[in-house]
Amino acid sequence: MKSHISYEQDAAGIVTLTMDWPDSSVNLIDRHFVPVFDAVLSRLEAEREQITGVILTSAKTSFFAGGDLKWFLSFGLGDEAALFAVVEQAKVQLRRLERLGRPVVAALAGSALGGGWELALACHQRIAVNSPSIQLGLPEVTLGLLPGGGGITRMVRLLGLQEAMPFLMEGKLMRPAEAAQRGLLELVDTPEALLARARDWIVANPQPSQPWDQKGYQIPGGLPTSPRLAPIVAAASAVLIEKSRGVYPAPRAILQAAVEGAQVDFASASRIESRYFAGLACGQVAKNMIGTFFIQQNEIKSGASRPPDVPRRQFTRVGVIGAGMMGSGIAYANAARGIPVVLKDLSLEQAEAGKAHSARITAKRLEHGQISATQRDQLLARIHPTDDPLDLAGCDLIIEAVFERSDLKQQVIRESEPLLLPGGVFASNTSTLPISGLAVASAYPERFVGLHFFSPVDRMQLVEIVRGHATSAETLAHAYDYVQQIGKIPILVNDSRGFFTSRVIRTFLNEAAGMLSEGVPPAAIEQAALQAGFPTAPLALLDEVSLTLALAIDAEARAAAEASGQRYELHPGTLVMRRMVEEFGRSGRATGAGFYDYPASGKKQLWAGLSAFGSASIPTEPMDVSELKERLLYIQAIETLRCLEERVLESPRDANIGSIYGIGFPGWTGGSAQFVNHVGSRAFVQRAEALASSYGPRFAPPTLLRELAERGMPLA
Repeated sequence: MKSHISYEQDAAGIVTLTMDWPDSSVNLIDRHFVPVFDAVLSRLEAEREQITGVILTSAKTSFFAGGDLKWFLSFGLGDEAALFAVVEQAKVQLRRLERLGRPVVAALAGSALGGGWELALACHQRIAVNSPSIQLGLPEVTLGLLPGGGGITRMVRLLGLQEAMPFLMEGKLMRPAEAAQRGLLELVDTPEALLARARDWIVANPQPSQPWDQKGYQIPGGLPTSPRLAPIVAAASAVLIEKSRGVYPAPRAILQAAVEGAQVDFASASRIESRYFAGLACGQVAKNMIGTFFIQQNEIKSGASRPPDVPRRQFTRVGVIGAGMMGSGIAYANAARGIPVVLKDLSLEQAEAGKAHSARITAKRLEHGQISATQRDQLLARIHPTDDPLDLAGCDLIIEAVFERSDLKQQVIRESEPLLLPGGVFASNTSTLPISGLAVASAYPERFVGLHFFSPVDRMQLVEIVRGHATSAETLAHAYDYVQQIGKIPILVNDSRGFFTSRVIRTFLNEAAGMLSEGVPPAAIEQAALQAGFPTAPLALLDEVSLTLALAIDAEARAAAEASGQRYELHPGTLVMRRMVEEFGRSGRATGAGFYDYPASGKKQLWAGLSAFGSASIPTEPMDVSELKERLLYIQAIETLRCLEERVLESPRDANIGSIYGIGFPGWTGGSAQFVNHVGSRAFVQRAEALASSYGPRFAPPTLLRELAERGMPLA
């Protein structure tokens, strides 16, 4: 059986420990870590007199990936004491390593994240290859956890409380060059030089000890109670409350562990950290976030939703029709990933304006040192602006991103599809129009697919891939390949008006507008959304989308429903938007007037005229926003369940990733499908029925949910 850690000692007495977890692409802190590392440490301690130093390295492309998160998910509510004991046992081993009495060096030829960086911090020195591809740090907060393997305790003692905070509370990662600037490691230029430099350091430092084990050691920058740091700590608490809205427990736990731990000895600080870690890891929020941001997102990256048995495809030349905000953003996304792109519009001037969008993005990246001038020039050279349709000839993928009108899109399809290479794919960037309806204009509907990008394209990671009734599995798989080729996250949905994301976010916006008609103060609506964890308040978001567009989408949906003989339920929020546009002439931010006023100088403010809906722009007395928060969360989760029930979505995984990355559903929930599990299927049904009784049948639990609740089963 292959060993997890190989042990080799050279003639100079230096032991090289090479970590290589079998049957895994990375090294992990899992159920094997404690017994394996215990055996290695016992041998080092037994043979200490023959050892001059230790080098810790990896046979993987990364140094160490951190904790086995799937293993942590096995610990549930009530298991805090058991997990605390496991974490403390691992920490005992790290203390044994750093108190071995011999110099220990971490040789980093690859990334060290989470528990991997904590392992490196327990070494007396870290030496890394100066490569921008290497990432170092503690990203646990992004998964609802804290660094529980000594990361908080050691980073605070190495950098000081204030300087360590961004790496702990925000999960900020470092490249080796930045870590070296902060005194956390040394650099070498090549992997070949790594072990030689580690040996030289061992020879030059025969009896090292960690700073916190040395007499007279003081934390850099002082204690949290010092006159300089006390106001900073107080301000950090206020900022934390504003940012997390109280729905993300991890940042608060990190701040508490860091501040409390900085005021006690190392061993006590370490135990404090372990207790906070166990509390978070056994809590539901961490399980939500780990399940979605780690497990389900990695499933998508590995192609879980991609049709199997289709050879992978690389696209070499992409055409984009429409150089507006979406089209120009799509052009940039291709050029940034090395794909030549033809950006076509009605006039060369409009196409050039679309390319200028990429020039502005690259100028900012150059200013921030993210790319070189040469890389900027190469990127922009890949974008060919044109008004000549024939320039699209030879593209293996064409994406139309013209105005959201069926007749216009169908005209573009008929004109440009013949220019595709044989076997090429045609895609529509529509956000709401059914793909099968657009595909009637295609000569090859099996090679026609929806690619719904999100604005701004350069920052939004999600792409919704929409399967039309005739779209082939091969086309769907190739669309998946393309989305990954440009570095974005694909989810697959079946054809439906609004697909998944547009359909669900519409319920959020309608519900908020409808609250106004009930006399709910607009400030309370906005605060309820923010306190629930939504990144943008709904009335402000409606202004950004534009009320006229929202009404146009509603009109199309109503016409389609009536044409198919279905009853169309008019939402109270639609009536509010109609009055805003038709009676008050306020259609959104683009026109300078919507639910908010947009003064030329100063911040936007809620429009005082909203009192016409029976509410004041500012609440005159404190208001309980808990039910408002529930309505905004439940209405989207219920619509997600309907999408799963109707097979618009085929997996909760795509629902969770799509709702968070596409429409800003709060990350602490794990997504709009996982939110049902967070509440519990039975409790969710009971609360949804109560909301339906108060606010209407739109909150009625779908049959899928009722069946799960009857069996006491989670959504999976």
